Amino acid sequence: MRKTFIATLLDEARRDSSVMLLTGDLGFNVIEEFADELPSQFLNCGVAEQSMIGVAAGLAASGRNVFVYSIANFPTFRCLEQIRNDIAYHGHNVTIVSVGAGFAYGFDGYSHFGLEDLAIMRAIPGIDVICPADPLETNLITRMLLRNEGPAYLRLRKEGEETFHVETTNFSWGDAISLRRGSDLTIAASGSVLSLALEAHDRLSDLGIEVEVLSVPFLRPLSPECLKAAIGRGLVTVEEHSVNGGLGTAVLDAVIACGEIPHLRKVGVPAAHPAAIGDSAYMWESAGLTTDAVIEAVQSLLGRP
Repeated sequence: MRKTFIATLLDEARRDSSVMLLTGDLGFNVIEEFADELPSQFLNCGVAEQSMIGVAAGLAASGRNVFVYSIANFPTFRCLEQIRNDIAYHGHNVTIVSVGAGFAYGFDGYSHFGLEDLAIMRAIPGIDVICPADPLETNLITRMLLRNEGPAYLRLRKEGEETFHVETTNFSWGDAISLRRGSDLTIAASGSVLSLALEAHDRLSDLGIEVEVLSVPFLRPLSPECLKAAIGRGLVTVEEHSVNGGLGTAVLDAVIACGEIPHLRKVGVPAAHPAAIGDSAYMWESAGLTTDAVIEAVQSLLGRP
């Protein structure tokens, strides 16, 4: 996803000199083409994320469209005060881009896990919070962000992610995207764990259970209209994030906004500090983030063994 993001940003920045990319001394083997071709629109702020956010706020106040790029936890947890006070409070046009979200940097341990970022960003007023599932969604959403006004948080994994969309799809800001149809229940997934939802759909179909699968890239704004059809029959949310404050909570808020009582199960990372260290597949398994867990949540809501 990060290569798609940079390629899309560069394509737009060639035509728009207001676009700027800031990095915290990382992104190498990805950012070089942007930095070499558009040096006046690129700035390496060094390992100084708090200062980088301040610089981004100043550039945005001067009319620039700023994208700040760093590894998941560094541009969020390390500089939360600057995001809250310098960017969100003033409504500056800054997009904070985190790469390697979730367990993508699994071998680097808990300090590099991005498991609470969505909840933290959702708690700050005024920031749009977005987590695309694949390169196609990343491309379209990056182009939307370039035309969006105000603060945003874009959460990406590293690279090598599956492409779930078989053809270019059209969606609007705040939309969920339907990938599979079904009348028994809806599985809503955000990010690369959409793969678990799609696999669960196929296995459940073999059991005579037909579930709808939604990709939900927008945690804020999330249009309640996208979920209306699912409200009466139940929802299972799937996310590579703590079960507290992320997609599951965003969906709950949207359903409640419709004046409905939700029937929902969350599949995500337990609200405890992970003790394991390993690659993404191992970390998903250790955290219980599996297709079996999705299937069990569906069967539990439907009351079927």
